[in-house]
Amino acid sequence: MEQAGHDPVEATEDAGVSSSAVDQTVRQILDLIRNRAMSVGDVLPTERELCELFGASRNTIREALRTIRTYGLIDPKPRVGAVLADRQNVAIQNFFAAQMDISRTSFNDIQGFRRIIEVSIGDHVILNASAAELDALDDVNGLIETSKDVQEAAQRDFDFHLALVKLASNRMLVQTYQFLSPVILHIMTVGKSIRPILSETRRAHGEIISALRARDRIAYSYLMSRHLDFGLRFVPDDLENARISPAIPAQPNPTSSKDLHHV
Repeated sequence: MEQAGHDPVEATEDAGVSSSAVDQTVRQILDLIRNRAMSVGDVLPTERELCELFGASRNTIREALRTIRTYGLIDPKPRVGAVLADRQNVAIQNFFAAQMDISRTSFNDIQGFRRIIEVSIGDHVILNASAAELDALDDVNGLIETSKDVQEAAQRDFDFHLALVKLASNRMLVQTYQFLSPVILHIMTVGKSIRPILSETRRAHGEIISALRARDRIAYSYLMSRHLDFGLRFVPDDLENARISPAIPAQPNPTSSKDLHHV
């Protein structure tokens, strides 16, 4: 017999909300969103309505909604309810970045990942990229030397590499690369604060573009590998606590063609 003043849908498991019940409810809510063809901005049913739909407790529903919110799929709106959002990429990116330690070891791991991606896409880009697309890539590269500070220089360096990855015409590859952006940007920023010779970065990128224009896959693979490897010598052992200088000192003249590469 129910006690007066208690809502039956608020009954919870004696030992708390079980993870299996929450997982099942998450799947049910996601199925509901798909089946109703809901889109960004649409409001989910209320907690009480979800309890009745799925026969779940209020606590289970709340935990399921909290899980879905963690993935950036919904936003709570006061006096409105849970609204479908489109922040899942940002949420996953932040989660991924939080799992990466910023250290010399992680630098090696990240550069190894970048080598697999950026060297491997060479064949596709050489076979499929148009002259106009390579011109656009050259335009992105041209912005690097106009950077006003280290952070902007790192962002423009990243923009060049992301633009190159986009030429592979694979959305999953682009999203995966973007998920790494907080870690890659930190590494680029530290590297540029130690050795901020932007003309060398631009020249290294320019050599890579020239190899693509010449449809020379061997030259592309060599230049990209050398470009990614070269940054290691400018990354300190204590990468996490490295000081980042906000200003970009005056650009010295490059002394050797073998030193024309940067992170």
